[in-house]
Amino acid sequence: MQRFDNKIALITGAGSGIGRATAKRLASEGAKLMLVDRNAEGLQETLNELPAGTEVQHRTLDVSEEAAVEQCVADTISHYGSLDVLCNNAGIAGGDYSGAPEQSLETWQKIISVNLYGVMLFTKYASQQMLKQGQGAIVNTASVAGIRSGAGGNAYSASKAGVINFTMTSACDLGGSNIRVNAVCPGLIETGITKRVFDYARENNKQDKLGSRCELRRYGHPEEIASVIAFLASDDASYVTGQALAVDGGNTASLNLPGMKF
Repeated sequence: MQRFDNKIALITGAGSGIGRATAKRLASEGAKLMLVDRNAEGLQETLNELPAGTEVQHRTLDVSEEAAVEQCVADTISHYGSLDVLCNNAGIAGGDYSGAPEQSLETWQKIISVNLYGVMLFTKYASQQMLKQGQGAIVNTASVAGIRSGAGGNAYSASKAGVINFTMTSACDLGGSNIRVNAVCPGLIETGITKRVFDYARENNKQDKLGSRCELRRYGHPEEIASVIAFLASDDASYVTGQALAVDGGNTASLNLPGMKF
């Protein structure tokens, strides 16, 4: 008996990185999947990497579009009959690392709409089904950037801080109905979002600096985040809710260095 046998899991941002690793991890433990991403090609690559025999549906959509989100959740329930796990992983960095005096409202709106509104919308519609079932688990992908400065641009950091707070308020809203809501806060993980950092380091022969600010002295891998998401989504975490768990090699255990903003 695996932890997700007969469980239905919806995963956003499943076309790459942490979302793809999470899809593979939950599938390997028996979950039936609904995978979501706006990148159809990346989503197909994920489908190709799933364990043989995985029961899976998929949708290409923008998580900030409410009608599309509502329909996706409805399609999941129509096909599978229930929804047990929601993993809100979709997110963008936006590529804007300008300081406070040069902020772009357009950039902020774009980042907030995906990173925060997307989490809110999928939680809204998924939790309606979970309330009917009397159980469910929601895991949001936030970031260490939402905990302290130095790990992302201003808009990105604010959006992830919002995800952390929404995780806590949602946990309070839904806990009485046996629905748990938690967040993971990844540190430096090699994904599409962090490609800029990794490319810069490798182009300038600074590979040894990647992850050097972490207490474990290395960067992390998507599979290491997926394992924590799987824990929080499973009954092994049955008494855990409203938490934002840093999975960062110890980075947030110490102070960031001045000027080290990526």
